[in-house]
Amino acid sequence: MDQTALLVELEPVVAANLDRHLSLAKEWFPHEYVPWSEGRTFDGLLGGEPWREDDSAIPDVARTALIVNLLTEDNLPSYHHEIATLFGRDGAWGTWVHRWTAEEGRHGIALRDYLTVTRAVDPVALERARMTHMQSGYANAHPDEMLHSIAYVAFQELATRISHRNTGKATGDPMAEQLLARVAADENLHMVFYRNLLAAAFDLDADHAMQAVADVVAGFEMPGANIEGFQRKALSIALAGIYDLRQHRDEVLQPVLRQWNVLGRTDLTAEGEKARDQLAAHMDNLEIQAARFEEKREARRQRQIQRL
Repeated sequence: MDQTALLVELEPVVAANLDRHLSLAKEWFPHEYVPWSEGRTFDGLLGGEPWREDDSAIPDVARTALIVNLLTEDNLPSYHHEIATLFGRDGAWGTWVHRWTAEEGRHGIALRDYLTVTRAVDPVALERARMTHMQSGYANAHPDEMLHSIAYVAFQELATRISHRNTGKATGDPMAEQLLARVAADENLHMVFYRNLLAAAFDLDADHAMQAVADVVAGFEMPGANIEGFQRKALSIALAGIYDLRQHRDEVLQPVLRQWNVLGRTDLTAEGEKARDQLAAHMDNLEIQAARFEEKREARRQRQIQRL
């Protein structure tokens, strides 16, 4: 089925899930999650106090995760461009695109205000990182493949939910944890929207949907993967258990694949079966990689204990 036909066929599903989303989404206000009374003027034009490493008790790895999460949210203009170009700006599709963008916009506002007011990060370094990252933009890996894009965001929104939630816990700050849990709740609703959309696409074109899922799972990268120094940051985040390969496989990919009944589908042709076999093989490989990483992480932990 071509892209135009899919857009038309899925429009009622988008409309129904948009109504569902709006009935469940809760209004919230970023300013209520920021301890404004803790704020102090920074150095610069107003002659305040320069940022210092010990301004915040947040652990370094949680600080790293907060920065990665915020920089990822900062690239919202690029994400909006990609989905608006793909889905269009009319009808239920367009309403969803703008609603999603508005909700995601709150996340960056809330996180930046919290980090700045609590002096959790160096504001100069953060702004420089934002400028660098946003100028690199974001490019959809499959710009002309709608089902690939829907499959990707279904997984990515769940991954982001888990990352935000675990980052909040890692800060050791109850206010940060509450804020990131609120952000994670938004991401979960976004995941359900896209997950339901691709479930409907499976019923319309099972082979194409299965191929899209197999391709996305095999080549999955987080949207912030082009952040400067991302690989080093991602490794420290994984070592801390905030977001690692085990969580990616078992808490992101597996639950969504189960919802789509990828292993039990009986509506596939030989082409779809081939894609499903590729998907299963990749999941098996991820299991091996996840177990290997866990072993190395535990060995590293034991070495650190012995040094104490």
